[in-house]
Amino acid sequence: MANRPVTIDVDAIVASRFPGKKFPSWVLGIIKRFIHQDFLNGYFSQGKVGTDFAPGVLEYMNVKVNVRGEENIPAEGRFTFVSNHPLGGVDAISVIAFVGNRYGDRMVIPANDFLMSLKQLDEYLVPVNNTGASGQARDLGRRLDEAFASDRQVIIFPAQLCSRKIDGKVQDLPWKKTFITKSRASGRMIIPIHFSGKCSWRFYFADWIRKTFRIKLNFPMFFLPDELYRHRGKTFTMTIGKPIPPETFTSDRKDVEWAAWVREKVYSLQ
Repeated sequence: MANRPVTIDVDAIVASRFPGKKFPSWVLGIIKRFIHQDFLNGYFSQGKVGTDFAPGVLEYMNVKVNVRGEENIPAEGRFTFVSNHPLGGVDAISVIAFVGNRYGDRMVIPANDFLMSLKQLDEYLVPVNNTGASGQARDLGRRLDEAFASDRQVIIFPAQLCSRKIDGKVQDLPWKKTFITKSRASGRMIIPIHFSGKCSWRFYFADWIRKTFRIKLNFPMFFLPDELYRHRGKTFTMTIGKPIPPETFTSDRKDVEWAAWVREKVYSLQ
């Protein structure tokens, strides 16, 4: 772990990304306010890392999570905890806090870019996004195999992205099949989790603009720090379903079809 707190410094980030280019201070000020740099750094500066980090976030934000169905989790075993991803921040932190409370540091999290940016959780994170060469892809694949083969509990959000408004409902994009393939191969039970809540209308409107005008840049993700800030003081419900044994996932369906089946199981918990 780092010897000093990991904080956000917009000035330093912009200077490193755009060397030699000077931006007006008022532009940087808008960015800082939009991502709530001071608010986030108020917590980051406390220096909490590892299993202390996620519960500390919830306490700092005065977020309450009501957990239902905890008795469905077997007393012993190696599990893959799979959850929908409606909020893009508080939901992930809440699931991590819950699993960390039960199992301590015996957890590992295949993570998207947003979670990978939380250096305070570095020792638990395995990146799932690959944009590099084939050698990097092989390395990420090996690390993911090692994570599922380990005795740690796996936490994964199979959509990889925050939920969108689809057919008038806030729901995940189609789930990736990785958690099915890896859980079956490593003999892990899957524990389905449904997390309540939704983002602001502004987030979904931004995504509508992106899709309507076919904008490749996933710019709605830049709204996620503000969405996190907006969830202060709120109460959410996390519902845990019955475990699904790995032998459930037979060859009569493709793994992507099994992933969709588990996704339906998760949404039936709400």
